[in-house]
Amino acid sequence: MSDDNHTLPYPDAAAEHPTLVIPGSSGESHADAGPRTRRRWPWVLLIVIVVLAVLAVAAELIARAVLPGTVRSIVIEQLDLPADQQLDVEAEGLLVPQLIVGSLDSLHLSTDSLTLEGITGAADVTATAVPLRGGDLGGASGTIRIDQEQFTSLLSGTDLPVESVEFDAPNATVAGSFSVFGAAVPLSLTFLPGVVDGDLDLTPVAASIGGLDIDLDDVGSSLGSLGEGLTKAQRICIADRFPAGLTLTGLEIVDGAAVIDVDVDGAIVSDASLQEKGVCPS
Repeated sequence: MSDDNHTLPYPDAAAEHPTLVIPGSSGESHADAGPRTRRRWPWVLLIVIVVLAVLAVAAELIARAVLPGTVRSIVIEQLDLPADQQLDVEAEGLLVPQLIVGSLDSLHLSTDSLTLEGITGAADVTATAVPLRGGDLGGASGTIRIDQEQFTSLLSGTDLPVESVEFDAPNATVAGSFSVFGAAVPLSLTFLPGVVDGDLDLTPVAASIGGLDIDLDDVGSSLGSLGEGLTKAQRICIADRFPAGLTLTGLEIVDGAAVIDVDVDGAIVSDASLQEKGVCPS
C-alpha cells in the first residue's frame, strides 16, 4: 500500500466542540423567558390604572346624573311644592369621595319661581356640610328676588297706606292714600329699604301729598300723629311670612327687584318647629 495516501485520525471524543443553536429552538426560548415576563409588568400596571380611572369617571358621571334628581325630590317633598316645580341642583367638587364620606361639601339650589307663604320669587341658596344619612346642615344662606307686586304683598297688613310699590334703585316708593274729612288724599312715600335684626327697615327719604313734593318735616306737622308715624323709620316684622328657621339679613333694590338676603338655620331639616312659620311680637 502506498504511503502517499495518509489516513486522517478520528476526532478526539474528549475535545470540546461548540454546539450550534438553531434560532427559535427550545433552548433559546427558555433562556429568554425570564426577561420577557419582567418586561410585561409595566404594561399590566398601566392597563390596571387606566381601567380604574375609567371606572372612577363613570362613577362620577353616574353620581352627577342621579344626585340632582334625588335632592330635588327631597326638597319638593319637605317644602310641599308642586311636583313640577322647577329646581336646579348642583354639587361642587368630586362627588364620589363625598358620597363615600356621607356628606356633601356644598350644594347649590336655584329656581326662577318659588312660592312660599303666598310670596313668589326667584331663590338661590347654597347649603354646606350636607349630611347624606340624616342630621343637620352645616348651614345655608342665599337670596330671594321679588318684584314690585310681590313686595307690595309683603308690606300688606302694615300701618303703611300701601296700594302699590315702585322700585327706583336704591329706593322703593310706596303709594297709597289717607282720609281727610271723608275724602281720600293720595300719599306717596319714598324709602331706602334694609334689614335690622331680621325685620324690614324702611327709612323715609322723600314724600308727596296729592302729587306735590313736600318736606318730610312738613308731613309730620301737617298730618299730626299719622304724619309722624309715616316719616320716621319703619320697622316691619315679616317673620310670620317665612319659616322660623329662616332669618332676613339684608335687602337691596337691584335691577328692578328687591334682593333679600337670608340665612337658614342648619337644624331646619330635623327641627319641625323651625319649619313652621315664625312669630312677630304682638
